[in-house]
Amino acid sequence: MWALTALLLLVPSSGQAATLEKPILSLHPPWTTIFKGERVTLRCDGYHPLLLELRPISTLWYLGHLLLPSHKKSIEVQTPGVYRCQTRGAPVSDPIHLSVSNDWLILQVPYTPVFEGEPLVIRCRGWYDKVIYKLHYYHDGQAVRYFHSSTNYTVLQARASDSGRYQCSGTMRIPVESAPMFSAKVAVTVQELFQAPVLSMASPQEARGAARGAVVLRCETRLHPQKRDTPLQFAFYKYSRAVRRFDWAAEYTVPEPEVDELESYWCEVATASRSVRKRSPWLQLPGRGSPLDLAPSTAPAPQAAALAPANKPLSFRKPPVSRSVPSASSAANTTSAGLQFPAGSVPTAAGPPACAPPTPVDPAGALRPDVDLLLREMRLLKGLLSRVVLEFKEPQALPGLRGTRETPTSALAVSPATTETTPVEI
Repeated sequence: MWALTALLLLVPSSGQAATLEKPILSLHPPWTTIFKGERVTLRCDGYHPLLLELRPISTLWYLGHLLLPSHKKSIEVQTPGVYRCQTRGAPVSDPIHLSVSNDWLILQVPYTPVFEGEPLVIRCRGWYDKVIYKLHYYHDGQAVRYFHSSTNYTVLQARASDSGRYQCSGTMRIPVESAPMFSAKVAVTVQELFQAPVLSMASPQEARGAARGAVVLRCETRLHPQKRDTPLQFAFYKYSRAVRRFDWAAEYTVPEPEVDELESYWCEVATASRSVRKRSPWLQLPGRGSPLDLAPSTAPAPQAAALAPANKPLSFRKPPVSRSVPSASSAANTTSAGLQFPAGSVPTAAGPPACAPPTPVDPAGALRPDVDLLLREMRLLKGLLSRVVLEFKEPQALPGLRGTRETPTSALAVSPATTETTPVEI
């Protein structure tokens, strides 16, 4: 009777059975590639309610789509393939790919996913643990590290750029030193710990506890499902200045004096150890006096960091100026802009003012006085230059010029009534 009562407690009111988390499959030792003839241990761990523990718990093992005969919690295997496990009432676990090699060198990587900020350890192993000399590690065909003898290659804080195909090479003494040998290439993928953040404005309904008219910024990101318990910290910046240092709160309230101005904000998300840091795109805030008002509206909060509310792009251009034709009641000879027009040429709504017929102009006659003036000035300048040259060549010929230092313009007399210049006797 008590077992039936416990069963009823496990069944929710909706009538659906309680779902269990999928079990965790682990590999010991934690390398996905082994030599032929070696054996490794697989272990299946999961959460089991009290009711299920009343009876012996059996574990199901799968190699590909084949059901294995064992029902133990852990098994030893040496066959390559994809392994999964399942406990009663729970979904199937994540797979583990096991590879078996018959080469002299193998490159071993951990079976668990490697996330950003975590150490990445890669191991180059010789046939049955023989020592490897002149060891090189390669990443996407490029040599990244050299060791004199067998040593693991470690990246202390992995990044997305560390993903790729790895390989190792070296020599072994069997019994004399062999030629360089290469391992098979192994793909390594560094998982994203959390997505790049997006900065947005919280809607009035979401900004609970904030003052009326206040602007609340929200920095949003999403953790990987396997790392959803990782604590994150948030920081907010205005242009290049930090307005709030790293804190656990993902929201920031813009101060009241800054609400009326157009400001650019962005946020940054990081782990507690600062091993992984990511920043959001810019978010332009509209001032209250701008066309994009911050008044409450039913439109959803913006999701694009580069757009203002209602997904309208922010523009710094001035509003267009009206160019309508002034009415006939305007003052005579004056436009609405205050420009004066000659009598009889005020623009009307009927069309542009009538233009007087152009006066014919003789191009040759208009240019002739200017050409004559230019020729006379050139002759005068030529005479002055000849006198200067004569002074330097024969100083005794012009003794009067040595005592005075006049500028060329002092030897010219310009009449204010005419454009002609007349030389003055020295």
